[in-house]
Amino acid sequence: MMHLARLHHAAIICSDYARSRDFYTRILGLRVIAENLRVERQSYKLDLALADGSQIELFSFPAPPSRPSRPESCGLRHLAFAVTDLDANIASLQADGVEVEPVRIDAFTARRFTFFADPDGLPLELYEMNP
Repeated sequence: MMHLARLHHAAIICSDYARSRDFYTRILGLRVIAENLRVERQSYKLDLALADGSQIELFSFPAPPSRPSRPESCGLRHLAFAVTDLDANIASLQADGVEVEPVRIDAFTARRFTFFADPDGLPLELYEMNP
């Protein structure tokens, strides 16, 4: 049996590199680890870190096709970020003009959560954890 320690990174392809870079760094507050222009691919690769050390790789490619998430389709459904103060994080997103869905309660854990989207419509979740 394998023993996976934790999720190291998730990779996201964006349609507008500058817009997505701003969203993930300025609005979500992720820290830039490395940023590389891959000339042969006409693309950027941006490595971003969350506070716990997990990472998001942000890629840009010329004219990437869209990947529908609705109706429910096979594949990645959303990315979820753990937060200790859901209301403060919602207020921060809204102050930056990000639309946030109404808060819901997880029927199995009784924890509060909400969804919003990145600039390309990728569903992102804030999941409130106890401090």
